[in-house]
Amino acid sequence: MAAGPDPRPEPGPDAGIAELQADIEQTRGELGATVGALSDKLDVKARARQAVADAKQNAKSRPAVQVGALLAAGAGIGLVVWLRRRR
Repeated sequence: MAAGPDPRPEPGPDAGIAELQADIEQTRGELGATVGALSDKLDVKARARQAVADAKQNAKSRPAVQVGALLAAGAGIGLVVWLRRRR
């Protein structure tokens, strides 16, 4: 994944100390943000917890899915009981 071109020009060879320091600070900030984003992606436990929280929220917002799953489970159990009694 290639990043786009840098929108800010790098300081030239005749840049002053203030310009160089500003460039260093901006680069540090960008690097910190990149490291933070990579850390978030590599935190498997946090991502799993977030996925569970998202799934719970989706289940709460869509009760029809819960009812459908309950009916499907009931139908499956009923089918197993019916098949065992036929034998």
